[in-house]
Amino acid sequence: MNHKVAFSFADGKTLFFPVQPNEILLDAALRNGINIPLDCREGVCGTCQGRCESGDYSQDYVDEEALSSLDLQQRKMLTCQTRVKSDAAFYFDFASSLCNAAGPDRLTATVTDVKQVSASTAILHLDLGSVGQPLDFLPGQYARLQIPGSESLRSYSFANRPSNSNQLQFLIRLLPDGVMSNYIRERCQVGDDIVLEAPLGAFYLRHVAKPLILVAGGTGLSALLGMLDELAERGCGQPVHLYYGVRDAADLCERARIEAYAKRIPGFRYTEVVSEPSPQWTGKRGYIAEHFDSSELRDAPVDMYVCGPPPMVESIKSWLQTQALDSVHLYYEKFTESNI
Repeated sequence: MNHKVAFSFADGKTLFFPVQPNEILLDAALRNGINIPLDCREGVCGTCQGRCESGDYSQDYVDEEALSSLDLQQRKMLTCQTRVKSDAAFYFDFASSLCNAAGPDRLTATVTDVKQVSASTAILHLDLGSVGQPLDFLPGQYARLQIPGSESLRSYSFANRPSNSNQLQFLIRLLPDGVMSNYIRERCQVGDDIVLEAPLGAFYLRHVAKPLILVAGGTGLSALLGMLDELAERGCGQPVHLYYGVRDAADLCERARIEAYAKRIPGFRYTEVVSEPSPQWTGKRGYIAEHFDSSELRDAPVDMYVCGPPPMVESIKSWLQTQALDSVHLYYEKFTESNI
């Protein structure tokens, strides 16, 4: 049976293709029109180097000049020597344009539901079933949606994992006066067609081998919901702690969905933080970094995924540096909410 492989690149594009049993990964990529840079094809030059983010694989031969023992421990690999043993994802630190690879697919989806889930957030449900095949993306990635009746596009993270049914969800921040916000509030109807480009983004769930800290700011929760759906469906064998921060308690959304993960993900914890609460708020106040469990971050290596506005991301990066938490491997996605 073929394995499904994802190649992600530094420009945020991800390409999916099948790999036959025991096939060299480079051969499969070339066969599918992905021209990974190469030279020797003998495991010596290192030109076709990437890193395995998820899945099982083996390598036939790797010269020590091409990859050091530390490189191998960090799951770096040579495409010309790699054979995958499961579905897998690989990252390459160069743009997809070097591979003469096609960009993201441009697809048409249909609105099946839209509802306001908090004071400032709506969740948009789209059906991509007419495409005829599942949309491939990695949990945490995003799509660009074209607002009907305009040429404007806005980027939103998938709030779900990929599935054969092609039912998609997106958390939409409702601004006082924005192109997408006004469409959602005033015109969006079940049955509307929305064109989207996907998949995009280098922020996605990697191979889980360490405890996970997930940190969401506002609608940055969307990407982390996709990751949590994946962890709940496939299992991870590691504790997971979600921190969710908003400005006002009225902005908290999908709380029942989040609480349900505790029944599906062993070791799941959830912490809400409100930065500008009303006097009635009895939960945690201030900024997320002020409420991190230091023992959770110091006792063992952890992977931390952060998605939210740039100031929040920068504050967490600075806090980690100040605390000298070298055992924390940080993945992050900054987003700037459009004002129009």
